[in-house]
Amino acid sequence: MAAHISTASGQVIRLTDGSQLVFGRGPEVDLAITAGRGLSRRAGLIAATPEGAWIANISKTHALYVAGDGYRIRLPRVEGDGDPAGGWLVHAGTAMVGSRSMLDDGLQIAVTVPGRHRRPPASVAAAAAADGASHADGDGTVLPLYLDPKTKLFLVALMWCRPWLLDPSAASPLPRIPEIARAALEATGAHHELERFDSDSEFRDRLSARVTEHVKALRRKITERGLTGPDVRLSDEVAVRVLIEHGIVGPGDLRLLADPAWCSRQEDLWWDQSLRRYGCPGGGPGGGAPAAAPFTWNVALTLTPPGAVTSTW
Repeated sequence: MAAHISTASGQVIRLTDGSQLVFGRGPEVDLAITAGRGLSRRAGLIAATPEGAWIANISKTHALYVAGDGYRIRLPRVEGDGDPAGGWLVHAGTAMVGSRSMLDDGLQIAVTVPGRHRRPPASVAAAAAADGASHADGDGTVLPLYLDPKTKLFLVALMWCRPWLLDPSAASPLPRIPEIARAALEATGAHHELERFDSDSEFRDRLSARVTEHVKALRRKITERGLTGPDVRLSDEVAVRVLIEHGIVGPGDLRLLADPAWCSRQEDLWWDQSLRRYGCPGGGPGGGAPAAAPFTWNVALTLTPPGAVTSTW
């Protein structure tokens, strides 16, 4: 869903679904705020998601505020080298963003999301109320964890949750690691590798091992954000339920599987040039794979925080 960002100086930026920007007083940002008294050099991140506009504080020194009709919340600073400690998801309407001084002086950034989106799950709304944030007609949600749709981690989460996104009764079985890996091949358009995945155990084990690392990362993020009780065993079913109930992955995200641009982006992340030459027709003499080309996998598991606007994680 697109979002419109406007500043007190009259500058307007349109964010398309899946894009994001970093704002602050410093030169190394996408949107420089010269009148940002009380604002960090790299202050915040605004990302357009299928559910609306996600706003996070990426500063280690300054608080960031989001205000709207009937609410004003404080987004906490980043601790250490970690990810933003939650964020504010604007489902529809306009939210004002900035330091306390910017809001008081009328120099805030306006984030506008047109249209109406699905309301947040009851568990998210309850968590937001517990944090002291009031809502106006459900237009905002405290989002405890955000996954960038342009990352491998998001694809794994989407494939993991897909059966229950399609079946809200949660009666459908969840995919295990090899099934998630196979679904990743399908989603990235690597149809030429599906037969090999089914017949080559070494290839299947390598790909499954990479997916296992992403699933571990998802479990770690769920635990670090305190999204389950301390004595709750984080089974597949519990983890998937958390991802769905907290709005981290939603039914609207399934449409990305039919988005050629998104699929192409995922293909670039998952498959490097050597693998394409090895597996794709036309990669070698006579259209076959080059005999000397080894199987190589892009093994980098990058969990860059959302503040990196040019991230390829």
